[in-house]
Amino acid sequence: MSTTIDVTGRLSKMPVTQSSPVDYTLRVGDHQVALNPLLGQQIDIEYTGEIRCVHCDRKTSKSFNQGFCFPCFKRLAACDSCIMSPEKCHYHLGTCREPEWGETHCMTGHVVYLANSSGLKVGITRASQVPTRWIDQGAVAAIPMLRVATRYLAGLVEVACKQHVADRTNWRTMLKGEAPEVDLMAEREALLAKIEPELERLAAEHGAGSLEASAEPVWTTDYPVVVWPKTVKTHNLDKVPLASGVLQGIKGQYLILDTGVINIRKYTAYQVRVRACPA
Repeated sequence: MSTTIDVTGRLSKMPVTQSSPVDYTLRVGDHQVALNPLLGQQIDIEYTGEIRCVHCDRKTSKSFNQGFCFPCFKRLAACDSCIMSPEKCHYHLGTCREPEWGETHCMTGHVVYLANSSGLKVGITRASQVPTRWIDQGAVAAIPMLRVATRYLAGLVEVACKQHVADRTNWRTMLKGEAPEVDLMAEREALLAKIEPELERLAAEHGAGSLEASAEPVWTTDYPVVVWPKTVKTHNLDKVPLASGVLQGIKGQYLILDTGVINIRKYTAYQVRVRACPA
């Protein structure tokens, strides 16, 4: 059954519900648009030219760190360099931009995991973000490797892992549905053996209970994709303010249109008009 949609508001990261396939919602201001039923329909996403900071609501000509104005980008802990490089966390030095934020988001349990989105990769996330983080990355499978006490410690473990395993997703491969088969349980065992000396050192420094190896099984999922693109072209709302096409799939935080893909998370805080109608 075809659905007609016409809503305006600020874009946000797409909420997901794990099901088979993953269930996606597009948040446009206060509107919640169910995306899975729109597969096969024409969708228009039109940028109206306004961006407002997701934190302070200040109008800004450019979005920093997916939705922040420049002053907030420079001030908030959520935008500090340690978010991208958790091994640089400086909470323990007493220099965190927002100590209360750090206690909630960083000084809490994290998971070091292996995932397969475009091939084997290592990553970290707050324990409370499993499996949302994996879905946002477009992983078809993932497995917890270690549960650790803090984001800083997770970052140090990730640094050790990166000597042996990639920490990046090839988003074009991910969007083509070309992830190779990976035996994540075997890879977990092999990687733990390789970094065992570093884990022993970190346990001695941070306490034996600060790192725990996981025996959890492999998590898998699939995505609502009707047609995988053979080549991946991107829509850029900053250059062409209208992304229009037939919705052929959703994976990670991307909409796959027959005219190209659009990374919704990239345009967080952009004011847009979203229309959907029968193709």
